[in-house]
Amino acid sequence: MRVHLVFVTKYRRGVFTDEILTRCEEIMRKVCEDFEAELKEFNGERDHVHLLVHHPPKAAVSKLVNSLKGVSARRTRQEFTGRISRATTHGHLWSPSYFSASCGGAPSAIVRQYTEQQKRPR
Repeated sequence: MRVHLVFVTKYRRGVFTDEILTRCEEIMRKVCEDFEAELKEFNGERDHVHLLVHHPPKAAVSKLVNSLKGVSARRTRQEFTGRISRATTHGHLWSPSYFSASCGGAPSAIVRQYTEQQKRPR
């Protein structure tokens, strides 16, 4: 199964840099592996990230999302303490909501192209 996910930072705060997004991608790849899923594409801008994930039917999207958001928030805040302030995000990196869409009907190339076109901060 393929799913397109979008996570937005709390209050749409622009906390991401290229370095933070690169580390966030590494963390999320590891979480996906733990779910026997594969992070096919990852990109983001200053206030959100896009993921294209291939996952087995036994992996519930809600549980995958909870792990992706929880682990990435904890680790990025630990590693980038000076740049991601708890005060800025009021104790939370991610907004509690997320966007999820099955990509069964859309060709992977279209979703991949959309994800690649995100304006990653430098």
